[in-house]
Order: sequence, then C-alpha cells, then structure tokens
Amino acid sequence: MARAEGAASRTVIGAARERPCTLVVCRGCCCGNARKHPGFDHAWQLARLQAAARESNGRLAVRTTDCLGPCDQANVIVVQPSGAGRRMGGRATWVGFAMSDDATEDVVRWAADGGPGVAVPPAALELQFIRPPGEVRARATGRRGRARR
Repeated sequence: MARAEGAASRTVIGAARERPCTLVVCRGCCCGNARKHPGFDHAWQLARLQAAARESNGRLAVRTTDCLGPCDQANVIVVQPSGAGRRMGGRATWVGFAMSDDATEDVVRWAADGGPGVAVPPAALELQFIRPPGEVRARATGRRGRARR
C-alpha cells in the first residue's frame, strides 16, 4: 500500500491509485436503443467515447453496462473519477439526456481534462446531471445511503 500524495491519513491501495477517469455508458433497455430513440446515432456515440479513450494514453476508460435505471433520462453516462480525482473529493457523476453530439463532446472534454474532482465540467453538461436511482429512492423514503429493496 502507498500513501496518497498530500493526504496525511489516507491510504490508497494499488490499482486505485492509478485508476483512470471511467465513462460507464448505459446500453440497457432504453439507452442506446434506436427503436426507442430513433433521432440519434447511438453507435456513433459509443464509438466516439471509445476513440477518446484510445487517444488518452490510459487517462480515460470506457465500459458499457446493462440498464442503469433512469430510463426516462436516456442516454445515461456515469463519469467515474480517476484515482487522483477521488483523492481530491470527486465522486461518480451521472449525466442524463446525453443524446446530442454536443453532450457527447462535453463528456469527452470533461473526462479528458480529468473529470470529477480534477476538472470543472462544462456549464451546459452540468444542466444534464441527474441523481443516481438509489439516491432518488433514499430521498423519497427519507433514508440515507442505499435504499433497501
């Protein structure tokens, strides 16, 4: 284990220290579905994000996942902070309604600049930030933390 730079009491374990900013792209039942959202090139969006990751020299990663939950806010992309971003206080940021070329480019630019905890997101992208489904359930039930199922 190694100490994080500038953190007196925090210990960072191996891979977490060097973790890149990661884009988790929903490709479940609604996100990425051309039948449900025919006006947007979903394949282009994923290819663009993957190209940005290849060009980043390891500072950016992209992965896809099944349904993240907020289907009425498709396309959803979760921007996870890098190891450095997490040490600087960055937390996973959920972006909804990411169905425009501009939104895709804003996500790429923010992630390339370092993402949560490192870089300030573009103002237009901040308008698309959404609450994670668990946080919405917790607020509705008055509970803190993860909502029980």
